Amino acid sequence: MFEELNLAVDHNMLVMETLRNVADRHGFVCLLHEKPFAGVNGSGKHNNWSVAYDDKNLLDPGKNPQDNAIFLAVLASIIRAVDLHADILRAATAGAGNDHRLGANEAPPSILSIFLGDELTSVIDRIERGSRAEDAKTPSLRVGVDTLPPLPRDTTDRNRTSPFAFTGNKFEFRAPGSSQNCAGVCMVLNTIVAESMEALADAIGKLPKEHFNEGLEKILRAVFKDHKRVIFNGDGYSEEWVAEAARRGLPNLRTTPEALAPMLARKNLDLFAKEGVLLPTEMESRHGVFMEEYERKVTIEGKAALEMARSLIEPAATAEFGAVCKAVETARAIGVEAGVASVREVAETLGRGLDALHAQCAALERALGGDPAGILAALADLRKTVDKLEEDVDDARWPIPKYRDMLFVY
Repeated sequence: MFEELNLAVDHNMLVMETLRNVADRHGFVCLLHEKPFAGVNGSGKHNNWSVAYDDKNLLDPGKNPQDNAIFLAVLASIIRAVDLHADILRAATAGAGNDHRLGANEAPPSILSIFLGDELTSVIDRIERGSRAEDAKTPSLRVGVDTLPPLPRDTTDRNRTSPFAFTGNKFEFRAPGSSQNCAGVCMVLNTIVAESMEALADAIGKLPKEHFNEGLEKILRAVFKDHKRVIFNGDGYSEEWVAEAARRGLPNLRTTPEALAPMLARKNLDLFAKEGVLLPTEMESRHGVFMEEYERKVTIEGKAALEMARSLIEPAATAEFGAVCKAVETARAIGVEAGVASVREVAETLGRGLDALHAQCAALERALGGDPAGILAALADLRKTVDKLEEDVDDARWPIPKYRDMLFVY
């Protein structure tokens, strides 16, 4: 299992490096940024993950009651793991670029939930109801005795808004960013699921052989009941889900600092130490490195934006403003009044844009070196003004490709 995992991650990293090298060879730059264009679908990775024993995929439902029981026990472990450890799983996807992607356009939300599909969710509901089931059309399902109903083999495209979706015989984790190394994501997934499997194994190991199936069913029923809040098959993009997730008590860690904070939580430090994955000092060190990387990227973006605004955008907008003002003066000098009011209005619009640009550049300069949140807020304000100036300044004067030039081919 781990050899296959390492190979898949290595191949992915080799593809990323090849993309960069080939682009450079032809005079291009390969952008692996998660959200290079506002309002346009970003770029992420779909980390397909399953767990196997020898040559048996434990997430394959199988065709007999014994296989079903194994599948349901593994599924219960995963549901429990994601519910209990959603915070540290979200931390594995944190990054400056991914903050712009998660919860926007095509990307899954920053709320961790599990999509199972209607058929598998119905199976869990039937197990949870147990002997209390009263609907003859959907009777309870006896673990280790009944065979599961046929499940769709691949539900990949049935809900693209879910961050963690069951797709027939594996889970597809869609939250990692396009620039990320999925080894860290898989490390966290393996750790939290291992802890859950240990918890279930301890409980299952105490069951008497003569009542094993009934005991296993009782254990699974309790797990599904306690952790089903993380199961959601609806629209993960909707504002209704944000409100519903809050009602369920699911964490919504929107920014990298929020998402990385759980790395220092005692429960997570203890978890990774207990599983022999990372010592508390190693977790703390990684948190420091990740935060430093985040702050460095935000600062670089802020400095680059400030330099572009002052050395490229401001001169172009000033030239446009001067040309429009000169047109007003020329028209009046030769006694032409038609159109002067309109042109004067354009000049005032450009003037207000220049005033805002100057003030926002100063605000961004003050923010640099401070808290990343202040830099990002100043960047957002500056971006709005520059976007408006891009619409108002003549194409011939605008010093860089405009949005429409980059996004549309004529």
